[in-house]
Amino acid sequence: MKSIRIGAGLGFYGDNWEPVVASIERGGVQFIASDHLAELTLAILQKDRQRDPALGYARDVVPMLLRLWPLMRERGVRFVCNAGGLNPGGAAQAVLAAFASRGWTARIAVVSGDDVLPRLLGTAEADTPDFAHLFTGEPLARVRERLVFGNAYLGAQPIVDALDAGADIVITGRVADAALFLGPLVHGLGWTLRGARDAQALDRLAQGLTVGHLLECSGQGSGGNFGSQGAWRQIPDLAHIGYPIAEVWEDGSALLTKAPGTGGRVNFDTVRQQLLYEVHDPHAYHSPDVVLDMGAISLIDEGGDRVRLTGARGAAPSDMLKVVAGFSDGFKAEVTWGFSWPDAWDKAQAAQATIRTLLKERRIPHEELYVEYPGLNSAHGALAPMPAADALNQANEIWTRLVLRTAEKSAADGFGRLFPWMGLSGPAYTCGFTGLHNTSELLGIWPTLIPRALVEPAVTVTWAGEPA
Repeated sequence: MKSIRIGAGLGFYGDNWEPVVASIERGGVQFIASDHLAELTLAILQKDRQRDPALGYARDVVPMLLRLWPLMRERGVRFVCNAGGLNPGGAAQAVLAAFASRGWTARIAVVSGDDVLPRLLGTAEADTPDFAHLFTGEPLARVRERLVFGNAYLGAQPIVDALDAGADIVITGRVADAALFLGPLVHGLGWTLRGARDAQALDRLAQGLTVGHLLECSGQGSGGNFGSQGAWRQIPDLAHIGYPIAEVWEDGSALLTKAPGTGGRVNFDTVRQQLLYEVHDPHAYHSPDVVLDMGAISLIDEGGDRVRLTGARGAAPSDMLKVVAGFSDGFKAEVTWGFSWPDAWDKAQAAQATIRTLLKERRIPHEELYVEYPGLNSAHGALAPMPAADALNQANEIWTRLVLRTAEKSAADGFGRLFPWMGLSGPAYTCGFTGLHNTSELLGIWPTLIPRALVEPAVTVTWAGEPA
């Protein structure tokens, strides 16, 4: 029975691509699928695009492919990624230019059509749905005039089309994370996403979706970010972690592993942790291509960093696609400084009270002054138990972080000027302030749904330059 091997690429913009080298050189893979877009990455890319309209893509795709392409070309490995972000065409052109400077050629396909901002703004020709907030039900009208991007999560079909056409590298915008992996599986194993699909075909797609979900977070699927209460200590050689690899057969059964001689671990526990990552309902894990029921999944640990995966069940997807939209949401400024023993906690509280007084007296407009104490509650927030005041005052140091959120940039720009005078006229502190000139624009996120019939007809696969 035919099988193919696919390896994990990045799990987020800025992730490490050196483990991918091991997967290509020693893992026997035919495909690498690389997920550059965490849930909020489009907001980062929007800020890039505001500074330079030619940007808006995950720029790590260029050095990554400069490192990987010679290895891929030698072995016939093909590459799929969503590093295109808000500008997949720009990403492809940047890769082509970098390749050309070294005399390299590659067939690079671009998947576009996920940009639905005109629909959200109501400027498209068809009637515009309400696009209520997915969790609160608020109407989009509350933020519509401040929208700056809106992208639908596409499925795997355009990736399949690009690979069928012979692409060496496929660069997409916003697609569902697991679709990056499902596309090569459908292409390589002769599965189908179009037309009517029986229960067996849906189960195969569900298996493929599960594989994608297990590989989409790079090293987190092979022992990275693992466990608690000391379990993470069981994972060997994280400095040389190997990213997960899946061998998948025509019937959908799969084997999870990693390249030989790499660190990390692939076993029942590391795989099941990733399986449940970001899953709200394990019996209805929605994607644009299939709805996955994890209830009958079987994970058999065969030892030697090998876990057998079977049992996923699939149902037909809905006629809606998820959308992530971003809107301008004001500005923030933040300052951090530390207070030392003795009376460290009381000093921090007195300084904080002084800042609140100044904000009120000077009528500085703001929606929130957020305060946290790194080392005490910045990781767990309100869930972190705070020591008694006497113990806090005996601490060697108390660090305080204040974040001002405001609709007015001038208020954020001026926030840092409230602090320096306290160096000589406030409670004794440990060391200098940080962040005195640190204003950032805030982008709010608006999740919603859109009928796929309004999106998929506009999805296109084009070549970046002439096919090599």
